[in-house]
Amino acid sequence: MSDTINIVLCCSAGMSTSLVVEKMQEAAKNKGLDIDIKAVPVSSVEELDSSHKIDILLLGPQVKFKLNELKGVYKDQNTLVDVINMMDYGMINGEKILSDALKAYNK
Repeated sequence: MSDTINIVLCCSAGMSTSLVVEKMQEAAKNKGLDIDIKAVPVSSVEELDSSHKIDILLLGPQVKFKLNELKGVYKDQNTLVDVINMMDYGMINGEKILSDALKAYNK
């Protein structure tokens, strides 16, 4: 992976995912991966499409109802859009969330 992979997590307000982002960043650093991870509120995620290349967009379980809508928004940008596993999210298991996202992205 020579290019940086950009991952965006979104939830209702961007607050609860900030803890997950920290754990994911720690896991990426420990694995020597070049990954940029940030959290945003779901209300502003569509504003990122032109200013921030998104490779992987992960939705918090509380906003999974936006999955199909956001898949439509990002379908032409080769962005993987998925929902974070509720158990992993609740346990703030950043390593597992990162691993699952990268597996799905590299399929």
